[in-house]
Amino acid sequence: MKSFEDDFLQRHPINQTLIKTIRLLGEFRGKEDLFRVQSPQTLETLRQNAVIQSTESSNRIEGVVLQDYRQLKALVESKIQPITRPQQEIAGYRDVLQTIHDSHADIPHTARIVLQLHRDLFKYTAAPGGTWKNTDNAITETAADGTRTVRFQPVSAWQTPSAMEALHEQFRRALEPPNSVEPLIALGAYILDFLCIHPFLDGNGRIARLLTLLMLYQAGFNVGRYSSLEKVVEDTKDGYYDALYKSSQGWHDGKHDLTPWLEYFLGVMLLTAYREFENRVGSVETAKGAKAAIVIAAIERLPVRFTIGDVAKKCPTVGIDHVRKILRAERDAGRLVAEGRGPNAGWVKKSE
Repeated sequence: MKSFEDDFLQRHPINQTLIKTIRLLGEFRGKEDLFRVQSPQTLETLRQNAVIQSTESSNRIEGVVLQDYRQLKALVESKIQPITRPQQEIAGYRDVLQTIHDSHADIPHTARIVLQLHRDLFKYTAAPGGTWKNTDNAITETAADGTRTVRFQPVSAWQTPSAMEALHEQFRRALEPPNSVEPLIALGAYILDFLCIHPFLDGNGRIARLLTLLMLYQAGFNVGRYSSLEKVVEDTKDGYYDALYKSSQGWHDGKHDLTPWLEYFLGVMLLTAYREFENRVGSVETAKGAKAAIVIAAIERLPVRFTIGDVAKKCPTVGIDHVRKILRAERDAGRLVAEGRGPNAGWVKKSE
């Protein structure tokens, strides 16, 4: 669509920050290959936790929340059947996520596949997925006083099928030599255009995040298997929406600026995921084992200030002595600060 028409990407300026980010991401991808050879057991531990974290975060961004972590974990591991609407939506996300992790190399990137992923996202709910929107929708913002304003008007319902077909054809051509576009730039532009089309009445954000994972896999960036991209988006939600808003202005006329979105997409979301991946490999290997990853994942879900009791509640399978050991290791690594002593001591997460 608009980011791929009339040589838009070929003409769009790429600043030095983006160039440095792309180069750094390439270096991280090389380290990822090294970790895969040297630390396969550690990566398996990270993979298991990333699936839970990704499913939880991507749904929570959309207001779909399960308060009981043990229930969430059991649902993601297919140990219980989804009954409530939140459980059904989480189970659908789990299935699509697993499909992408397992079969990304064999999934063609087409408009038809997008429909199939959307169908599977909602396969447990009463409202079926797998169809483009049949009425116009709008991206709105609700103020504190309840006033709603339209932040962006997506493509109309009747234009959506052709817009999605055009987007996929243009994306495919953008990657073809001899004038191919840098894949990470094309990927970011695709996701922006997808969100500007907003092709579904529900599930656009979740499908966009799942497509991001799929396309990164197909571009050779596998970090989403071990570090949750969705968790990064949740933690930087304000920046995510702000970047989308800035880069969507003028989109319908092909006069938009991709830079704010690309700086967020590559420099915040993807780069943060790689840095967290590298940190987690070190943390799990230092603390030796899957239980360390469980505790570290629990800490990430807690507020900035928490107690050892808060961690223990989220990690019922991990002994309190092991929790203490991991907290001390995180403190020594400079990621946590202890406040006070004894069982009522507080812990504070240090900002990056």
